[in-house]
Amino acid sequence: MSGFPERAELLTMLAAFGGRRPEQVPENLDSMELAWLIHQVEERYGRRIDLDDAALARMTSVTSAQQVLRDHVFEAADD
Repeated sequence: MSGFPERAELLTMLAAFGGRRPEQVPENLDSMELAWLIHQVEERYGRRIDLDDAALARMTSVTSAQQVLRDHVFEAADD
């Protein structure tokens, strides 16, 4: 699998944490949800995610997590 995960896919991954439906996932992420999401993206896309503290601190919501992943993981790998 290649490409960048769309928001709907991120919500599906997060929904699996806690047995929720994607529409039940809140916009704001807690630290356990963030750890789960990073692990799921690593597994699904076969990419090691090694972010610095500043990047991790910006990942407070689904939207910001998607942006950080795009900027630091997927665009960097395409260079």
